[in-house]
Amino acid sequence: MFISPAYAQDVNAMFGSVSQFLPLVMIFAVFWFLLIRPQQQKQKELRGMLEAVKRGDKVVTAGGILGTVQKVGMTADKDGKQVPSNEIEVDIAPNVRVTVLRDTLTAVIKPVAANDSKAAK
Repeated sequence: MFISPAYAQDVNAMFGSVSQFLPLVMIFAVFWFLLIRPQQQKQKELRGMLEAVKRGDKVVTAGGILGTVQKVGMTADKDGKQVPSNEIEVDIAPNVRVTVLRDTLTAVIKPVAANDSKAAK
């Protein structure tokens, strides 16, 4: 009475539903390898660079200010170990120092060696 008859499904109907989701999976894979994964690698590299900031490094802040790191403070963590502080003192002009947060640094500028193999005479 209330039970409907069960009909067998053919193989084409089963693969038809899978083939509808295949383009979505392919689009996600393309986005993963072209957009998401490279961005994660770039953030990991930036995080490592920020942890390695030391006195004398030339840095660029998020506001575009160029400066030289003068002091990286140390603070105690919850276990009592000394760890680098989140605040960094940056010299942006002669006798002008500002304190910036480590997270606001966007780049550490590495000096580039000259192409000259000998000094000019």
